Amino acid sequence: MSDLKNDRFLRALLRQPVDRTPVWMMRQAGRYLPEYRATRAQAGDFMKLMMSPQLACEVTLQPLDRYPLDAAILFSDILTIPDAMGLGLYFETGEGPRFAKTVRSQADVDALPIPEPEKDLGYVMDAVRTIRRELNGRVPLIGFAGSPWTLATYMVEGGSSKDFRAAKTLMVTQPAVLHALLGKLAQSVTSYLNAQILAGAQAVQIFDSWGGALSHSAYQEFSLAYMQQIVNGLIREHDGRRVPVILFTKGGGQWLEAMANTGADALGLDWTSDLGLARQRVGSKVALQGNMDPSMLFAPPARIREEVARILSSYGQGSGHVFNLGHGIDQHVDPAHAGAFIEAVVELSGAYHAAL
Repeated sequence: MSDLKNDRFLRALLRQPVDRTPVWMMRQAGRYLPEYRATRAQAGDFMKLMMSPQLACEVTLQPLDRYPLDAAILFSDILTIPDAMGLGLYFETGEGPRFAKTVRSQADVDALPIPEPEKDLGYVMDAVRTIRRELNGRVPLIGFAGSPWTLATYMVEGGSSKDFRAAKTLMVTQPAVLHALLGKLAQSVTSYLNAQILAGAQAVQIFDSWGGALSHSAYQEFSLAYMQQIVNGLIREHDGRRVPVILFTKGGGQWLEAMANTGADALGLDWTSDLGLARQRVGSKVALQGNMDPSMLFAPPARIREEVARILSSYGQGSGHVFNLGHGIDQHVDPAHAGAFIEAVVELSGAYHAAL
C-alpha cells in the first residue's frame, strides 16, 4: 500500500529496518485527554460514543493531533462481541462493564449466536472505514479484540472480577462447558478481526487481559490454545501488505516462548518483564512491544525520559521493538507527561537504528 506516509510501526512489527523506534500507547484515545472527555460528554455515554462511527473516529484521531505517534488504534471495547451475542452490555459509573445475562451452563453456551461482523457489529466496521479514510495514510490503524479467555471471564462473571471465582469454578468443575464457550469465542474473534482487516485495519492486537490469572497448565489449555486458533484463521495479507498480529497477555512473561510459537508477529509485554531478557528468549522469532510501567507517567518529565532511555538500552540495537506502555495509560495522567514520554522515544531511539 503506497499511500502510507509513516509505516515504521508495521516495519518494526515485521523486524524490518526503521529510522527510529515507533511508539503508540494502549488506551491512547481516552479519559486523560480533555478533548476526549468533551467528545464523550457530547455523545452522552461510553456506549453511544463507541457506537457512533463519526465520534469513534474523532476520538481515535485526537491523540495523533496532539503527539507524534506512529499508529492509531480503533476506539472500541473488547466486550463488543459478548454484547453482539445478546448478553446486554452496560456500564455502571465507577463499576466498569456489566452484563445483563451471564453464561454458566451448556444450555447458556448453546444459546449464544456467533455474530456476523458486518451485520451485528457493523458500527465497528463503519468506524474502521471512517478512521482509515480520515487518517488518509498518516499512520497505520490497529484493530483489536479480546482473547477468548478474557471475554469468557466477563461473560461468566457478569462483569469485572478480582478473583474470577465463577470462571475458575466453571473451569475446574465443568471444563467441557468452558471449552465450548471458548471455541465459540475463538470463531467469533477470528471473523471479527478478519472483518476489521477487510474494512481497513492494518495490524491487529489480541488483548488477553486476564491470561495472567491462570496457572501454567491452565494458561496453555484455556487461553493460549484458543489464541492459536485465532492466529491460524486470520487474514495475514491484505492490500498488498502483511497484516501483523500482536498477542498481549498481561502477566504473561513466563509464557513468551510458547506465545512466540503461535506464529504471531509480535508479543506485547507488560512492565513486569525485562525487555532485554525477553529479546534474548524469543530471539528473531517475533517483535516485542512495550513495556514501560504506566505509573511512570506520574513521574516528572526528566524521570520519564530516564526510564525511556533505560528501556531503549535494554532492548538494544536494531529493529523489532515497538515502544509502548506495559498496559493502558491511566486516566489521571497529565497529558504533558504523556507528551514527554513520546518525545523521549522519538528523540532518543534513532541512535539504536543507525547503520552498523
